[in-house]
This record gives sequence, structure tokens and C-alpha cells, in this order.
Amino acid sequence: MEAVMEVALRSSLNSPLEVISRFHDDLVTIRQDLHAHPELGFEEVRTAGIVASTLASFGIEVHQGIGKTGVVGVVRGRRCDSGRMIGLRADMDALPMVEDNDFAHCSRKPGLMHGCGHDGHTAILLGAARYLAATRDFDGTAILIFQPAEEGRGGAQAMIDDGLFDIFPCDSIYALHNWPALPPGTIGINMGPMMAAADRFEIVLTGKGGHGAHPYQTLDPVVMAGHLITSLQSIVARNVNPLDAAVVSVGSVQAGHPGAMSVIPHEARLVGTVRTFRRSVQEMVESRLAALAQAVATGFGGTADVRYEKIYPATLNTPHEAAFVADVATSMIGRENVVRDLQPSMGSEDFSFMLQHKPGAYFRLGQGGADLGCVLHNSRYDFNDDVLSLGSALFSAVVEKKMPLVG
Repeated sequence: MEAVMEVALRSSLNSPLEVISRFHDDLVTIRQDLHAHPELGFEEVRTAGIVASTLASFGIEVHQGIGKTGVVGVVRGRRCDSGRMIGLRADMDALPMVEDNDFAHCSRKPGLMHGCGHDGHTAILLGAARYLAATRDFDGTAILIFQPAEEGRGGAQAMIDDGLFDIFPCDSIYALHNWPALPPGTIGINMGPMMAAADRFEIVLTGKGGHGAHPYQTLDPVVMAGHLITSLQSIVARNVNPLDAAVVSVGSVQAGHPGAMSVIPHEARLVGTVRTFRRSVQEMVESRLAALAQAVATGFGGTADVRYEKIYPATLNTPHEAAFVADVATSMIGRENVVRDLQPSMGSEDFSFMLQHKPGAYFRLGQGGADLGCVLHNSRYDFNDDVLSLGSALFSAVVEKKMPLVG
């Protein structure tokens, strides 16, 4: 970086947004390159290499291999007398999707796509890294966490298991995610729940197969499955307090063979998901699901084997840190552009594992496009590059405001 730029970056008269906007085009280049070369969870070798080399070019201490393909950058402030340390996290992985876009930076890997904007999140944190490394206008240490495998593979837990918070004992942690439902230039946050817990269930109903013309000689698991699917919907309707939130969805039903119309199978398999925010609701739904499966199967003379797996916990902001982020955003973009009571999503997020270990906040960066069909996990989704600088500036301001230089 040229000396003139260094002087400008170190001037206290420049806000993070003003400074980062000067190299916005560089962030766009990085983001679009990452979009064109998507990688699945724990396979982000190219992405991690770009992140590591970019951080090193800024003079940042780099640690690789935490959580397999995870990368951590360490930026020390102008002073570290306070002993404070905060973490900023971005996810790096893509999805196993076919992209239907036709722009120049479209995925070059068939069947893989950055359909959730993690390419944008990575570029945003690299933008914050560049600014923080050049200015260092804070008292403490910023830990930049580039996490692999957010999309269902538990990359956050893998980093924690590899000693992330033992090596870097952050006082608090922060993450953002783009949100097409919010206009560009806005952020949304909640003082508590942001994303639901995601559980997986599998129910195998076993009966007695036979000829479709003689059902009285069978114990039909397909009939059991039909009754059970309907019965499962009573859990939310009749067991969950209407002031709480829960979802029970059956996503897969498998029984028999489409080419065997006259064969009643001996087994039917249901696979689905449960989404909740409160631990007590989660446990109740699990219990009722198992009880209904057994009761319906027994009622038809069959048996039920229920497997229930807790995949991701709920993403729950700690109120103090969430309010802090909202205040930082308000000072930067104005009260009218900050939603402090954003409706929680029934989707899930493995940043929740980090929030089980450290206080922190997860917030939404508005990017727009939902009204045009540009929604997350859609084959025509693309990250809105216009909001890259704002995301980087918000991350940077969180560091400067949380660990201010005094005197």
C-alpha cells in the first residue's frame, strides 16, 4: 500500500466507511473471484489460501488449519494494554447447487454455487482486516475468524474442538449475514433469538408386506406413515404454547417401489426437521414426536424406530452485545436504518456453537433483491456488491468502539 494511502488511513478524521470505500473495487474483485470458484465445507483449500495470503499481505499474523480449512488472522491494536480481545467471524463455504446465472463471475464448478453469500461475507471480513491492519486505532486484539463448513457440516464446532477459544480467548464474538429481505444500507438485529435450532428426525415404520390386492393380509406401513404425518402436525398445533415458535416438517417419505403398484412394502421411512428456539420446547417436541410414532405404529400393529439428532442449537444473541452492535450501526448509518427487533428466522446457523461459548451478536446486513427473486439458496442468487464496504465498516467499527484507545 502506498505511503500516501497509509497516511490517509491513519488519520482519525476518516471513518471506517469513508476509508474502506476507497478500496471498494478491490473487495468486489475478491468477492467475484470467490463466487466463480465455490468450494464445499472442509474443502475450501483455494479459498483458505486466498484468505491467508491476503491477510499476510496486510502484515497480519495468520494461523491455518484450525477446523481443517479454517483460517484465523490476528490484528493487534496500537496498544494492547487493556488485554481485551474480540472475534469477528465470516463463513467461507458454498452449496451443492447448480447456478442458473450467466454473468461473468458465475460459478465455474458444475454443481457448486455460492448461493448464500458466504463469498460476500469472506470479502467483507478481508475488507475489515485491511482497514484494521492499516489503522490499528484500538486497544486490544482483533481475531478474524474465517470459518469453513457452515452449511450443515459444523465448521464452527470443528474450530472450537481444535482449540479456537483456547488459543484466542475472545471476550465476545460477532458475525453478520446478508439478508435480501432488508433494503441495502440497513442492518437488522434482535436482542435475543436470531435463528432457530435445527434438529433432524428419522422414523422407520415396520409392518408386514404383501400383495396390494390383499391388504388384510398385511400390516401396511404406508397407511401408518399417512396417519403419522398428519398426527405430527398436532404437536405444534396442540402441544406448543402459541407464544412460542416451533416447526415440524416431514421432508422425505420413502416406501415401496414406483414400479410395483401392487406390492405393499414392509417398511416406510420418514425424514424431517424440527425447528425451535427454547430448549424446553425442543425437548417437548422430541418427546411428543417419539410418542406419536410409537402410538400410531402400535395402533396399526407395527413398530416404529425413531432417531432424533440435534444438529445446530439456536442462535441466541446476548442482549448487551446485540444492543452494542445496534448502537454502533446507528452511529454509522442512522437510527432509521437499524432494525432492533428483527423477526427471528426459523433457519439455522452454526455460529450458534460459538455463542454457546462466548457472549456475542449475529446481525443481518440488508442487501435487497428478495422482491426480484434473489433469495438465499436460490439458483439465481448473487451477493449485492454494493454493501461490501458497509459490512467491512461495521465490523471495523465494532472493534474500534469495543476496544477504544484512551488518551
